[in-house]
Amino acid sequence: MTNVNKWIIALTVMLPTLIEIIDTSVVNVSLDHIRGSLSAGIDESTWTITSYLVSNAIVIPMSGWLGRMFGRKRYFIFSIALFTVSSFLCGSAWNLQSLVFFRIMQGLGGGGMQPMSQAILLETFPPAQHGMAMAVFGIGIMFGPIVGPLLGGWITDNWSWHWIFYVNVPIGIISILMMIFFIEDPHYLKRAKVKIDYWGLVFLAVGLGCLQIVLDKGQQDNWFSSDFIFRMSVISAVSLLMFLVVEYFAEHPIVNLRTFKNISFSTGNVVMFFVFFNLFASIVLLPIFLQTLMGYTATLSGLVLGPGGLATLLSMPIVGRLVTKVNPKGLLTFGIITCAFSTYLMSQFNINADFITLSIPRVILGIGMGFTFIPLTTLTLSTIPREEMGNATSIYNLLRNLGGSFGVAFVTTMIARRAQFHQVRLVDHLTPFDIPYRLAASHGAQMLKYNGVPDAATGYGGLGLIYRGLMRQAAMLSFNDAFFILCIMMSCVLPLVLLMRKGKGRGPAGAH
Repeated sequence: MTNVNKWIIALTVMLPTLIEIIDTSVVNVSLDHIRGSLSAGIDESTWTITSYLVSNAIVIPMSGWLGRMFGRKRYFIFSIALFTVSSFLCGSAWNLQSLVFFRIMQGLGGGGMQPMSQAILLETFPPAQHGMAMAVFGIGIMFGPIVGPLLGGWITDNWSWHWIFYVNVPIGIISILMMIFFIEDPHYLKRAKVKIDYWGLVFLAVGLGCLQIVLDKGQQDNWFSSDFIFRMSVISAVSLLMFLVVEYFAEHPIVNLRTFKNISFSTGNVVMFFVFFNLFASIVLLPIFLQTLMGYTATLSGLVLGPGGLATLLSMPIVGRLVTKVNPKGLLTFGIITCAFSTYLMSQFNINADFITLSIPRVILGIGMGFTFIPLTTLTLSTIPREEMGNATSIYNLLRNLGGSFGVAFVTTMIARRAQFHQVRLVDHLTPFDIPYRLAASHGAQMLKYNGVPDAATGYGGLGLIYRGLMRQAAMLSFNDAFFILCIMMSCVLPLVLLMRKGKGRGPAGAH
């Protein structure tokens, strides 16, 4: 790869990775169109999202092993080809069952792209430029979730939902050609004869698959009150426990767990889990808050979220240069504090907040993510030998994705539970002996009477207005609680930064 310009290699590996990341969220805004076109129910249609996430999560941790088994370049090309063909088949799906099946194939093809592209970037750029390499990777990682819903909505409204999949085809073909011409495997990643760890493969697939289903469907099915969720949880826990046992004793493990003996790597994975826990939880909560309580349209919600994504994209190249000149621990500490502060500001929202007040915390979060992702990745992977980089980036990306999934599941559950809690507490104050309550009920009845509501209904209508206001306030308080807990959780990872260290005199390649 030394004979090819490093920026061409960066473009080659990030192009397919970007479209794969976009496809994790591009379907969300098109669900209603897909459901109507394929005559599916709401619950059934969400499997088009869940199936992709499940297959994606299964492949990510084993991508390093698959790269060693088939040769990384060969496996990368196969992944792009499978993703591209599956995208075409998704757009041509004739019913929901076929779409879900093709989405599974698409996820299997796309899962390995993120860790492989990260590993290739770290090997291609010299150690002094690893910060910039991670800036390139980080821009793709952050840009995908931002542009996915916007792109999906525009394509669906102006063309049809089929084209959110068809647009991947020409990009996939270009990516394959670029991979063939510009990427070469290093000598230690040529195709090698590897004994297949069948039990590890089975336990990993079942454990992560069931876990992703639980996280995606848990709140919708009321968690462990559902027999289905309970069974999936038990199967996931047992399978993952057996996977840990099998991998520890396996001669050729699918995931080399001994990498966790590296303190910086282990600590970095924990921090990354909670960083993306915070990020995904925040960017899921904000649109829900804006559209359900503030009355914002989807477009206006996007305008609130958009500047934060732009702040991340602008800050990452700056941090990429700073990370080689300043102690990465200092940058990481600043980034974590900034992210925690942004969610604290969000916990102070109220239903009278204006557009600027709502936008500023999202911009601050975007800056914080730029200052967090690059130094965290540098510190986590800087002491990993080159031969173990594929395995390390697979684990790292898995923990990143799981952090996001856990974060979304946590906050959606918390919003529902805390809204019920605050509703009960607020109702305690609505009694005939409470003067503000009596005045509000009387005022509501007068408003309804003024608007032509019959006298017999004005009393009950006035109470209805009060109850609707109570529900809004209870929901608002639940959002405040969720954002505040995210702030506390983010702050709690700060001490872990002290355990991390950067490799001296060598980058992730380990041979410098």
